[in-house]
Amino acid sequence: MTTRVLLADDQALVRTALQMVITDTEDLEVAGEAADGAEAVRLARTAEPDVVVMDIRMPGMDGIEATRLITQGPGGAKVLMLTTFDDDDYVYAALRAGASGFLVKDMALEAILDGVRVVAAGDGLIAPGVTARLIAEFAARPGPAPDCPALTGVTQREREVLVLVGRGMTNAEIAEALFITVGTVKTYVSRLLTKLNARDRVQLVILAYESGLVTPSP
Repeated sequence: MTTRVLLADDQALVRTALQMVITDTEDLEVAGEAADGAEAVRLARTAEPDVVVMDIRMPGMDGIEATRLITQGPGGAKVLMLTTFDDDDYVYAALRAGASGFLVKDMALEAILDGVRVVAAGDGLIAPGVTARLIAEFAARPGPAPDCPALTGVTQREREVLVLVGRGMTNAEIAEALFITVGTVKTYVSRLLTKLNARDRVQLVILAYESGLVTPSP
């Protein structure tokens, strides 16, 4: 099954490099290229990509607003953000806009393609190098109300799973911690995605922090 990828970046060199390496893969193909956010939104609706690789800083409409429009609109395309180290402060805004992943441009091209595959499969992805600032953003926010409305209907066991997801644990690690099978963990995660109307695992991490179930370590 081939994953269709839309490349959105105002730097032609970046688009060309990604286009060349994608062309040499069997499971990925380029669905189109956009030089700004508005064009990315238009192509996301007409070219039917599975994943949009999105730059943050672009002329006119930026990548965050484009991500919001794409993920809230028809088509169901997932968005993988690409940025430079100096743009890490945008991580939270990009994820809240609906991005499923966040990688930095200085990663190897193959690593970026692996990120595309992860996001296409429905999982979330955040590069280790930008995680610290994301946690710092949560730490700087006011504490949530004791009873978060978003968690209404979530069972105690599901909350336990959500806490461990929020701490970045894999399904296998959660299964070991709770003495249950990996299959059972997957079932709980699937229920959480449905109950919390979350797109993927990254969105569950955000909800775990915003609800107060997980708090940043000092």
